[in-house]
Amino acid sequence: MILAEKVALLRKKKGWSQEELAERLGISRQSVSKWESGASIPDIDKIIMLSKLFQVSTDYLLKDEMEEIGNVVQEDESAEELPKKRSVSLEEANSYMALTKKLAAPMAFVVALFVCCPIPLLLLAGMSEFGRIALAEGLAGGIGVTVLLVIVAIGVAVLILCGTRLEHYNFLEKEVFTLQYGVEGIVKKNKELFAKCYNINVAVGVVICIIGAVPLLISASVEADDFAMICCFALLLAMVAVAVFLFVRVGMIQDSFHKLLQSEGFTPEQKIASKKLAAFSGAYWCIVTIVFLIVYFYYKYYFFSEKPMHHINLVLGMIWLVGGVLYAAIRIVLNDVVGKKEKKG
Repeated sequence: MILAEKVALLRKKKGWSQEELAERLGISRQSVSKWESGASIPDIDKIIMLSKLFQVSTDYLLKDEMEEIGNVVQEDESAEELPKKRSVSLEEANSYMALTKKLAAPMAFVVALFVCCPIPLLLLAGMSEFGRIALAEGLAGGIGVTVLLVIVAIGVAVLILCGTRLEHYNFLEKEVFTLQYGVEGIVKKNKELFAKCYNINVAVGVVICIIGAVPLLISASVEADDFAMICCFALLLAMVAVAVFLFVRVGMIQDSFHKLLQSEGFTPEQKIASKKLAAFSGAYWCIVTIVFLIVYFYYKYYFFSEKPMHHINLVLGMIWLVGGVLYAAIRIVLNDVVGKKEKKG
């Protein structure tokens, strides 16, 4: 139970309204309302006055793990089951949430660029093969690959710079910690205020993904020409990229709340599970890259003369698309399985 909840509970036990408590403390009713909603925290002198009025210890008011059973204040023994090495202040929590909100958009934009970076390669190869532009297929493919690599290089640089700014807060994702009094209430309040924005963005992203597949399905059903199929696939990637931008941006902000509250995928058990699965990501994407290279060289040296260039690029693009979806699904399942084992252990 956090400070805000304790103040409201003790006030109601006394049968006082917020106005009556405010009069006894010599403050405004709005101040009491903010305390009980978690929007602000009482000063230390007000904490002392509250402890005298409610006849409880200051430890009971300030320590979230202290609970009152009857008239006896007891400390929650479960709070000592897990090691807690650090303490996060309100200033540190607010700084982390503000910085995450600031960096969420550029980092989400970079991830979206990674999704749509094959589009120039697909379109240039298709236009060259079907005579839409006066470029040889090899030259068109070379320009497309160059653009892809430039986009990836710029994106990686941006992610590194953003990651460096967030490096100070890496312990929130990896270590078990405690929140100083009142911090939990503030974080929960911010999370509640952000919930509507989060839900809207996720819903819009899902709709965009569904709509993005419609042109490709229509083209396939009417047996459109190959170049139309290429354009529809490029459009699908572009719309998925927009959806990914929405998912990543609000997901980062939402995760900042979960990291501070140590909830959802950032519980102590999940943190242990993430450490155990740290090698999975590297191994998985190494395998995907090997598959990509095998398919590329297989097509290049055995079927290059038989298969059109745009067909090869479509297959290679699908490898990354399917690989990304499978990665997310496998990671969720493994986190859940390992997290449950750690919780039982």
